[in-house]
Amino acid sequence: MRLTRKRLCSIFIAVYCLFSLYAAYHVFFGRRRRTPDAPLRGLRKGVVPVRERRGREQSTLRSEEWNPWEEDEKNEQQHRLKTSLQILNKSTKEKKHFHVQIWGKAAIGLYLWEHIFEGLLEPTDVTAQWREGNSVVGRTHYSFITGPAVVPGYFSVDVNNVVLVLNGREKAKVFYATQWLLYAQNLVQTQRLQYLAVVLLGNEHCNNDWINQFLKRNGGSVERLFIIYDSPWINDVDVFQWPLGVATYRNFPVVEVNWSMLHNERPYLCNFVGTVYENSSRQALMKILEQDGNDKLCWVSAREQWQPQETNESLKNYQDALLQSDLTLCPAGVNTECYRIYEACSYGSVPVVEDVMTPGGCGNSSVYLKAPLQLLKSMNAPFIFIQNWKELPAILEKEKTINLEEKIQRRKRLLHWYQHFKTELKMRFTNILESSFLKNNKN
Repeated sequence: MRLTRKRLCSIFIAVYCLFSLYAAYHVFFGRRRRTPDAPLRGLRKGVVPVRERRGREQSTLRSEEWNPWEEDEKNEQQHRLKTSLQILNKSTKEKKHFHVQIWGKAAIGLYLWEHIFEGLLEPTDVTAQWREGNSVVGRTHYSFITGPAVVPGYFSVDVNNVVLVLNGREKAKVFYATQWLLYAQNLVQTQRLQYLAVVLLGNEHCNNDWINQFLKRNGGSVERLFIIYDSPWINDVDVFQWPLGVATYRNFPVVEVNWSMLHNERPYLCNFVGTVYENSSRQALMKILEQDGNDKLCWVSAREQWQPQETNESLKNYQDALLQSDLTLCPAGVNTECYRIYEACSYGSVPVVEDVMTPGGCGNSSVYLKAPLQLLKSMNAPFIFIQNWKELPAILEKEKTINLEEKIQRRKRLLHWYQHFKTELKMRFTNILESSFLKNNKN
């Protein structure tokens, strides 16, 4: 009996030891035998096991070469980045941006905005009561407003800098322009405006004394004046010459250059569509065109009475004359400068300009000699300038000898010059304003 008990105890102890050994074996050696590819219960398809990800990360780190200067390089890069941001922020602050609103109260304002600035207006309907647009040139943000609803005191003034576009050609227009200047001057005096400039369609005889009292140098508020025609006031300090441009009041459009405009053969040597005044050089021009049958080679449509407005038909005929002629004859009117010069440029038709100073007070400025069209000449306009229309027959004879390829190159030069002319004016205008703003800020 005792023997049996002793045997049972021995067996029990042996089994216990075997179980303990088995358990210890699984604890210490079982995980090492599991293969990396063994599937784990509950693991989603496509998910990499955590152990495998860690193994990859460790192997990647081990494969990279240790860089003892890594921490220093990171600190240096962060310092450089911080310094660059500081410089950028400083330069941005130094380059102050300006906001200018242009009040277009004359048709020449549309030439400034749509042709020179290449700005858009909303709504596009030219008869709308209120039209506006925005543009950015350099550091200056421009906004433009125009239309019958733009009336002194009846719209909000939420800008510090204003350019006022006015018509001072006739007595009735001068009265209207004076009311606008008085209104703007009051805004400056009450500190609702800080800066005022004016673009003025001046008198064709350059009799513009009425605006003198509004100039800053004479105690007024107008700091910069951009004036059309060869005024003797032009000094490129506070009075600057501005171009007449195209007849936007007659709805002359912004012309897009196309392939046919450049390359097509034009059936007419020249064109003249306009009013022939009594005892003017235009009468002499008509007689010369009739000689030798030159009027048959040119598109000529003369009238005795000036018409302020165009019909759709007359505007189309005029545009066709420009498009189908190699030369556009530009006789002097009351002033040498006329809309026809710029309209011809729009279609690549070379202006033939009567280069004579008309009667009146134009010319004799402190900067220029007594000669017309100084702005165009200073920018090397590729026109044909003549002193007398008796020179025209020789010009037309020479024109007959020029082949199409030469004419194409000439058109390209003219159109390129005209685009450059407008771009240059836009930059000059902006630079003059910006330099004035900076000067005012320093003061």
